[in-house]
Amino acid sequence: MREVLTLTLPLFGLIFFGFVAGKIANRPASGLEWLNIFLIYFSLPALFFQLLSQTPFEELSNVGFIVAIVVSTFSIFAIAFGIGLVRSRFDIERATIQALVSSYSNHGYLGLGLAISAFGAPAAVPIALIFTFENIGFFTLTPVLMSLGGAQQSSVRETALRILKRIFTHPFILAVIAGMLAAAFEWRPPDMIDGLLTMLRGAAAPCALFAMGVTVALQPPPTRRSVGDLTIFLSIKLIGHPLMAYLVLSTVTVDPLWLTIAVLMAALPPATNVFILATQYWRFVEGASNAILVGTAISAFTVPAILYAIRAGYI
Repeated sequence: MREVLTLTLPLFGLIFFGFVAGKIANRPASGLEWLNIFLIYFSLPALFFQLLSQTPFEELSNVGFIVAIVVSTFSIFAIAFGIGLVRSRFDIERATIQALVSSYSNHGYLGLGLAISAFGAPAAVPIALIFTFENIGFFTLTPVLMSLGGAQQSSVRETALRILKRIFTHPFILAVIAGMLAAAFEWRPPDMIDGLLTMLRGAAAPCALFAMGVTVALQPPPTRRSVGDLTIFLSIKLIGHPLMAYLVLSTVTVDPLWLTIAVLMAALPPATNVFILATQYWRFVEGASNAILVGTAISAFTVPAILYAIRAGYI
């Protein structure tokens, strides 16, 4: 357990410092914009590209792993969506955001820093695949379900174009595609470019964790009326999702490190993108905000517990 705490305390310590800074600095949320731009468009894409381009292409084309990840994550999405429909009396838009709370993990900000610190640079490869294929699914499902629910009146063509735009303009996905192409053709950037990528990559984890803490600090506190939804959908996210990932991934032949990373990524709290989507469609906004705040706080205990179970051989 001491080894696990040695790995996780510095990471959650960075989140805590960001949280404290967000509470005492008295700065508006807009103050995070440039840091987020640096992370989303430069630092994290550089990390994904550099590590993927240096990985043998055979490892990147692990179809069994990709299928298992998609099945486990969207099985959880479907379960939470069904529960959300019943609780909301068949409000499809609200149930969609609740399903995202239960299945959309915070890979980019929290997961990447945690996994690389715990398992080293090779951990970024399965994370990149998980992020890419899960986000393709989320970017596809969300607008389709919102259109079905009536939150967004769009034609099939407009919805399809919006989905494609979200997928093929996301910096992380573009970096993953570029990295996989570089690995397939065994292309390496010039030393001067590689050195720049290394500098950008080094800033990714600490900046992302600090920014995560500030983001959580700026969320409004949960209200009593949200307790029931938080209990149900965060339980699915923090307990049900990693269990589902373990059960499904155990049925395919996969590297033990990749299995571990998949379970760890599934155990993460909801991504900040859930709140962005909730705000965009104006559904379950308060609940999504509360889920990020409370889920991140609880994950400071549940994630080390799951990591300890992995390290101790229970998983």
